[in-house]
Amino acid sequence: MLDAVVVGSGPNGLAAAVTLARAGLSVTVLEANATVGGGARTLGPGDEHGDGGDPLAGLPAGVVHDLCSAVHPMAWASPFFRAFDLRAHGVELRTPEVSYAQPLPGGRAAIAYRDLGRTAERLGPDGAAWRSLLGPLAEQWEAVVALGMGAHRSVPPGVLDAADPLRAGASAVRFALALLEQGTRAWDGRFSGDGGALLTGVAAHTITPLPSLSAAGTSLLLGALAHATPGRDGRFDGGWAIPRGGSGAIVAALVADLEAHGGTVVTGHRVRTAADLPAARAVLFDTTPRTLLGVLGPAVAPGLRRALGAFRHGNAAAKVDYVLSGPVPWADPEVGRAGTVHVGGTRAEMAAAENAVAAGRHAERPVCLVSDPTVVDPSRRVVAGDAELRPLWTYTHVPAGSDVDVTGTVTAQIERFAPGFRDVVVASRAIPAAAMAEHNQNYAGGDISAGAATMWQILARPTLRANPYRVAGGVYLCSASTPPGPGVHGMGGWHAARRALRDVFGVRLAAL
Repeated sequence: MLDAVVVGSGPNGLAAAVTLARAGLSVTVLEANATVGGGARTLGPGDEHGDGGDPLAGLPAGVVHDLCSAVHPMAWASPFFRAFDLRAHGVELRTPEVSYAQPLPGGRAAIAYRDLGRTAERLGPDGAAWRSLLGPLAEQWEAVVALGMGAHRSVPPGVLDAADPLRAGASAVRFALALLEQGTRAWDGRFSGDGGALLTGVAAHTITPLPSLSAAGTSLLLGALAHATPGRDGRFDGGWAIPRGGSGAIVAALVADLEAHGGTVVTGHRVRTAADLPAARAVLFDTTPRTLLGVLGPAVAPGLRRALGAFRHGNAAAKVDYVLSGPVPWADPEVGRAGTVHVGGTRAEMAAAENAVAAGRHAERPVCLVSDPTVVDPSRRVVAGDAELRPLWTYTHVPAGSDVDVTGTVTAQIERFAPGFRDVVVASRAIPAAAMAEHNQNYAGGDISAGAATMWQILARPTLRANPYRVAGGVYLCSASTPPGPGVHGMGGWHAARRALRDVFGVRLAAL
């Protein structure tokens, strides 16, 4: 009998497996697809994908693409990854000088530099407001991360046992007040110029109506990390990092560490019923509650089964992968230095687009997230004849379950701020929201957050029980459907594994 089985090899599943294996347990990870990584896979056309076929079919060979996540501020900032230390495991996190950019009508743009002062200077009349909102949060980024990455059931240890608890507590209060400001109709009171649009581009990552408290939490956390300078110990560079070679580098490091500690990964093994699970003292599901109930429903107490069955999924992302013959010709060349570009125009335009999706409609001018990894990773460029090809990662927001090919809409929206974009497009491939679950079962209907990211469902994810991870006996849920929610941070897996170690094996871990 194994000590532990982990179902699903996304970042949370692998974080759980690494934590258990490092505690000396025998661990096996079961992955339904032919490749590991879940929402952090980097693949090329023709690579073996599993049940979903080849979502990159038709794109030029040699160019690799990130199937879901591409940019990773949490790869250095989350407590799990800080303890794991990706750099020590050979992962090169490259941080662009411009964390993110917001193209605006008329050829101008708002730019979030790594340097807070430079960002404020460029924002002009909104500079002081930007500095006063994000400066203190960036300075106390560890307390802000502790708030965002905890189990959301108590004050997290990162605040209580901080080196300076008073300052950490003050940062928590400041974060809460900023949340109420930017998550409500009061959000326009601070900014009179482009600062509001720059922050709203980050808020739109949540795929929720705008303004909302959950979107504000995302914008404040990620906005602070864009300016954070955590390099006191020389291990972390901060900012919005892009892994050299793609997101798959993070997955490869986790798998290598798991195997070095005696763990194994089995691909092509879909778990549909309890009979598909090997005997184990603990089973951790890096899946949605719906999948877990489909496998072990009768073993779950009726009340909890009803509560998990009521867990709601949210609206969706539809993806377009491009191959370009050169950089995107942004109207403002400074945008081309950014690792991430939020394409959606003004704050009002983005709010209208996100609110249309929340109402079940496709936005005429949707918010699009765009990343050219070659801004900091030239290794992603491929010479093909006389051309030098590069990937361009994009997705846009659509109603759940949409089967619409959004290539034309995304292309037009980028062209709006980058005249001539069509001229550098060599090929493209769309993955409609309805097809996202074919390569990641957690993305039901295209919901890449594995559950609606409302403020209630962030705090009460997946239910409001004191222990949000334990389901029954030695069964735990450890996916993005648990606290702290979506993102490549490994924290859902880490929290669940630590509880399993304590409950099932009598082991208490202070650190990884």
